[in-house]
Amino acid sequence: MNTPRFSLPPLLAVLLSIISVQGGAAIAKGLFPVLGAAGTTSLRIGLSALVLAVVVRPQLGRLQPAQWRAVVPYGLALGLMNFLFYCALVRVPLGLAVTLEFVGPLGLALAGSRRWTDLIWVVLAGTGIALIAPWGGNGLDLIGAAFALAAGGCWAIYIVLGQRTAAVLPGQQAVAIGMLFATLPVLPFGLASGSFLALTPHLLLLAALLALFSSVLPFSLEMQALKTMPTRTFSILMSLEPVAAALSGWLLLNEQLTLGQWLAVACIVVASAGATLTTAAPAAHTTENQNS
Repeated sequence: MNTPRFSLPPLLAVLLSIISVQGGAAIAKGLFPVLGAAGTTSLRIGLSALVLAVVVRPQLGRLQPAQWRAVVPYGLALGLMNFLFYCALVRVPLGLAVTLEFVGPLGLALAGSRRWTDLIWVVLAGTGIALIAPWGGNGLDLIGAAFALAAGGCWAIYIVLGQRTAAVLPGQQAVAIGMLFATLPVLPFGLASGSFLALTPHLLLLAALLALFSSVLPFSLEMQALKTMPTRTFSILMSLEPVAAALSGWLLLNEQLTLGQWLAVACIVVASAGATLTTAAPAAHTTENQNS
């Protein structure tokens, strides 16, 4: 007799996933002073890869050449995206980092669109970026902003590669194997930084919580939600992440945003949700953003 599995309503699962990711980002910012962006990213991805390898048990020996060609660049893009995002988090508030990162998937959703109504979302997104830009010397770190935008570009690439990988490899296998390769572009920087020499049992526990809240738990919740929730609905809900990030930064990290920056977050959120609603083939925000 099979034991019934516990299941959350899909809407609640997605909301809990968003909260989990942003809580994980707050933990990451607490680790930066000791481990740096490279060390923190390496530990997060490495521990996540280990957990997923144990749970999913990826069948590496059975992969076909086409699957290798798909999953390896997918994993590399995932690792680089996370590394760049954490480099941004060192320099800019969490809410602004996530908002700028969202420009990547938003641009992908709008790419090639021929609907004149989509110009509205382009203008809104441009307005959001203009509001964040330090025209009046608002103290925004330009290097941090550049890292966040670069992470967004990697996110867009990751989505495209993820769609190709999903076509040739089951979702759980794709993420578990991809996470193994995600360590490759990050681990050399983590080792070179020497930050692992500063590890203590307390820091290792925080790193384990980071991997749990930023990767393992959101992955499980989103996979559960996507079983019954339409992809478009899922994408719209994920557009709330910049708001969740800004609130998380305010509540957990005491990061204050100006009125203009809050308006920028709102513009990007509305543009992302609107683009998802109106584009013919929306670019879904996939599980491992896991950006954040």
